[in-house]
Amino acid sequence: MSAPENENDELIDYEEEDTTVTTVPTATNGHGAAVTTTSTTAATDTDKEKKGYVGVHSTGFRDFLLKPELLRAISDLGFEHPSEVQQECIPQAVLGMDVLCQAKSGHGKTAVFVLATLQQLEPIDGEVSVLVLCHTRELAYQIKNEYGRFSKYMPDVRTSVFYGGTSVAKDAEVLKDKSKCPHIIVATPGRLNALGREKLLDATNVKHFVLDECDKMLEQLDMRRDVQEIFRITPHHKQVMMFSATLSKDIRVTCKKFMTNPLEIFIDDESKLTLHGLQQHYIKLEETAKNRKLNDLLDQLEFNQVVIFVKSVTRANELDKLLRDYNFPSICIHSGLAQEERIKRYTAFKAFEKRILVATDIFGRGIDVERVNIVINYDSPPDADSYLHRVGRAGRFGTKGLAITFVSSDADQDVLAAIQSRFEVAVPELPEAIDPTTYSLSYFEVSLMCQQADYFSPVTS
Repeated sequence: MSAPENENDELIDYEEEDTTVTTVPTATNGHGAAVTTTSTTAATDTDKEKKGYVGVHSTGFRDFLLKPELLRAISDLGFEHPSEVQQECIPQAVLGMDVLCQAKSGHGKTAVFVLATLQQLEPIDGEVSVLVLCHTRELAYQIKNEYGRFSKYMPDVRTSVFYGGTSVAKDAEVLKDKSKCPHIIVATPGRLNALGREKLLDATNVKHFVLDECDKMLEQLDMRRDVQEIFRITPHHKQVMMFSATLSKDIRVTCKKFMTNPLEIFIDDESKLTLHGLQQHYIKLEETAKNRKLNDLLDQLEFNQVVIFVKSVTRANELDKLLRDYNFPSICIHSGLAQEERIKRYTAFKAFEKRILVATDIFGRGIDVERVNIVINYDSPPDADSYLHRVGRAGRFGTKGLAITFVSSDADQDVLAAIQSRFEVAVPELPEAIDPTTYSLSYFEVSLMCQQADYFSPVTS
């Protein structure tokens, strides 16, 4: 969605010279993304070949020359080889280069800015060095914990999470005390802007400014105003990094107004946005038949962890109650819950205390739950972008998964057609039977994923 002219005029534009955009082709390995880097000189054919993804898995994290403390944490987590987006971004990001990155859901974008900022961080008591903004409280909580596990051997590094629905006085107390003041803040824009406006946040020492799911924040005018106000109270010279799975050409222009000559990584071939290993199907049925069909599916999908998306808070509550009445282990998350309850339910689902989550689109972006391998769109998504983010909760990092969409109206049918056209993917009707091995993880795969990523603990900040 393009921004109104008056909104664009307010954006700070740090571009100081014209650049030539060089498009770099990718290798045909089934996972390639179109990579674009900006530079002031044209690349030769030889340079282009070097920028491809050929041999990406021959590279290890040690090749990035990270701090020993970071390499030790990475080793503890069982990670050996960087993903494609990590391979492309981390070497430049650790050098302080601005980054604008689009990459498929579940391919390790968060680790790019976490490792890059921790690598460059020199913690000083009372100074905030890193600001990370995201659009939901659950995602902020997740990113905070991501910093926690990668900074395991960096005991002097403090990270705090700030978002609405909690006490501003407590946030102010943390920021005021030099022994508690975080070096890294992960926050939602509204709360962080409020802390800055009240002079409770000192952002004069910020060196890194990160937006996760940047298109979501910059498309919404109220959230974009908050981002702009926070940006203005930080120093002119800082590293800016932005990430999302969906970046329209209009939003790319807006993003770059915050940046100076960034490294740009885009997926211009949108057929590559769909996830490898993810089966996608639809079921055409009347609205009144949805509940019965859902019950049948959940019976068949026993032992799998499932996210069910609906279009409103009311429908989330009603469907969750219905499922619990039928003795399904269900829980729901939506914006109508108190913050503490939202986090409590999120961590319960994350820990597999509940197998089924009913959610609105508040859960549709960025949230990573390792055991989720099935997404059901009980209510069809409003557009193709929302579909991509929703189904991205399953099949993360190249694992197997299954996405099923209920189609109950002409509008639903139009969205399904748009999805297939835009991403050049066939979404066939759900067959009567699907081999579970094609979408379910093996016991070994689940155990390995849990060992690598099951790190959640209560919020302490």
